[in-house]
Amino acid sequence: MDRSRFFFRFAYLFGFKPWDSGVTPPELIELIEGPKVLRPGRAIDIGCGTGTNCKYLLDHGWDVTGVDFVPRALAVAKRKAPGAKLLIGDVTMLRDLGVSGPFDLMLDLGCFHAIPDARRSAYVREVMHVAAPGATLLMFAFGEKGRGTPIAAEAEIRERFSAAFDVVEVRAGRPFRKQTWYRMIRKPA
Repeated sequence: MDRSRFFFRFAYLFGFKPWDSGVTPPELIELIEGPKVLRPGRAIDIGCGTGTNCKYLLDHGWDVTGVDFVPRALAVAKRKAPGAKLLIGDVTMLRDLGVSGPFDLMLDLGCFHAIPDARRSAYVREVMHVAAPGATLLMFAFGEKGRGTPIAAEAEIRERFSAAFDVVEVRAGRPFRKQTWYRMIRKPA
């Protein structure tokens, strides 16, 4: 088991999960309820954790699939979002989990930047595979670990996703770890 998997399982076991506020972020609310509202369709929450955003999407008429590798987090998600299809597994192997698209919305709130570099290309391939043409990928990522050490810098995200997605918006979040929001649109196949 790689260090990040161990860390997340340990964190959920002991209740240390500062990333899980239990509140849907305003960037997702804007996308679902804002002036350029997305019509409900199929959504996947990649690294869904305890299901806060799965529930939000369900409440707004979406057909939702959530994937996470931490059983304890998914147990909470099943109670919180009982109408969602929730799967335990590796987000870099969606097809092996039986996840099939096309999805109109893909949500990644902090999953990509936690994936080891060697698995990131697999993640991108899987997301490309399940995305419908014109689908939206909303991604939150830390740009650096601290002191300028990159985690998921904008240049890396643009490079990795450019074959299949147009980056249509990059929005700075809090300065801590250079938090950044990306909105990408799947190019026609």
